[in-house]
Amino acid sequence: MAIHYLILLSRQGKVSRQRLAKWFSTLSPKDKAKIVKDVSQLVLARRTRMCNFLEYKDTKIVYRRYASLFFIAGCSSDDNELITLEIIHRYVEQMDKDFGNVCELDIIFSFTKAYYILDEILLAGELQETSKKNILRCIGQQDSLEDMEFCDSPATCTQTTQHRRKPADANLFHKVEDEVTKIM
Repeated sequence: MAIHYLILLSRQGKVSRQRLAKWFSTLSPKDKAKIVKDVSQLVLARRTRMCNFLEYKDTKIVYRRYASLFFIAGCSSDDNELITLEIIHRYVEQMDKDFGNVCELDIIFSFTKAYYILDEILLAGELQETSKKNILRCIGQQDSLEDMEFCDSPATCTQTTQHRRKPADANLFHKVEDEVTKIM
């Protein structure tokens, strides 16, 4: 079982935006850009009732949509699609537990934590940890280390921890993104 890459895409209207990308295979930036472009076109063109698996060159694409985010994994053609789909779901569950009803805004502003959670689940494209409790424990330890590293006083630590745990407002995100789009 080897996942070559995991890409998170956001679909807003006809425009897609890459939110996260983790590559487990060594590729040139040009090849990565081509894969992201091709795969996003393939996945976004599909209807909601279509199968979540498709072929792309010599790999299998497994994707799942959560709200406006598409979680896309590219794996070997001989891998089990259902296991890959379950890995994607496990990743979303872990982010949901950590962020508290995770949304796109949480992923954008706390992308380092999103990558850290992914690194706890997958190592070199292989499933590393299946226990939800162990993953949450490791994430909690990482949060504690960050709090010790970046805090000057206990009051600052409390504010930082509370801010990080507070779920983001998705409507606010869309308002901010609309304003940025208008400016551009």
